[in-house]
Amino acid sequence: MLTTAPTLDHLYGLFPNSPDRPDESVEVPAAEVPQPYHQLLVHSHHMTVTVEEFYRSPVDVQVLGSCRNGNEYARKILLKTRETGNVVQFGLVRINLGVCPPAVRDEIVEGKTPLGRVLIQHDMLRRIEPVAYLRVNLSAEMAGWFGVEAGATTYGRLGVIYTGDRPAVEVLEILAPVGS
Repeated sequence: MLTTAPTLDHLYGLFPNSPDRPDESVEVPAAEVPQPYHQLLVHSHHMTVTVEEFYRSPVDVQVLGSCRNGNEYARKILLKTRETGNVVQFGLVRINLGVCPPAVRDEIVEGKTPLGRVLIQHDMLRRIEPVAYLRVNLSAEMAGWFGVEAGATTYGRLGVIYTGDRPAVEVLEILAPVGS
């Protein structure tokens, strides 16, 4: 059952003993998220579009792991710029596939297109509500994806995407450190 208040622990519970789990994460008020992270996180838009605009490049998805239990599907992903292949975002999502038409469900599970792009192309699930902003110290594994040292600081957010009044997607999004 999806929640309206996902936490890092809640979502990482879907992938126990993940070596990429941040070394530390602290919830911070939106007003304390520094630029350029503030412009990248403090909004109610799909992150796919936001990072594509910021990096001036389409992004591709790499699925690191997934699991499915009935209509609940979860996956860990990286978003990479198409031009350079640089990793710009880590994501962990849990999706209620039961609210998706078959074509959307199939495209999500196929894992070849970023979730935001799938939902936008199918004009689906457009209400996005951030529920928390995080200051994150990266684990060695996550830092390696981003090409920075372990323990580097970056920012992320937790959120929910709704269909009607029902939560349809829980999401954790952690950005690559900017300017490193």
